[in-house]
Amino acid sequence: MEPSGWLNFDLAAIAQSLHISEEDTRKYFTDGRRVSFLIERRAVESMPGSRLAPSEGSGFDLIDVSGGYWEVRSLTNGGIYFCPSYMVGSGRSFNEFGFLDKLDDVKGYFVTDITCFPEMPYWIIGYEVVKQWWYSGDLGKNSRIPKTKFLDLVSDL
Repeated sequence: MEPSGWLNFDLAAIAQSLHISEEDTRKYFTDGRRVSFLIERRAVESMPGSRLAPSEGSGFDLIDVSGGYWEVRSLTNGGIYFCPSYMVGSGRSFNEFGFLDKLDDVKGYFVTDITCFPEMPYWIIGYEVVKQWWYSGDLGKNSRIPKTKFLDLVSDL
């Protein structure tokens, strides 16, 4: 599968308006923890008729035109995970049943390769694909896979 589209940014203009170096701008925009809020807003533009979740505490990031829920994920040099964010991080643990419940609650994932900033490809992937990857053993034991593996899997779609 080719990327569904591209999120393009003007690196020089962003750096200038923020009064920081282009190098620092690049670091910020390739850190998934920092740029996720901006990517969610750009994802809304890329999915016509969609809107942001009502709050940051919602169990999803976007609502599409038909009312379906979507998760926005960043592909980083460290890889990507598909489980809910409450299962990722220090002191948190992966729960297979919670992960599978999440898959049944969302229509899919909007995945952006933020490592390519300022021209970032994105893929819109249905939950069925992620579920297939899980049951075939392609996802890691906690639903996290390396960047190269994700790119291989998505290219086979």
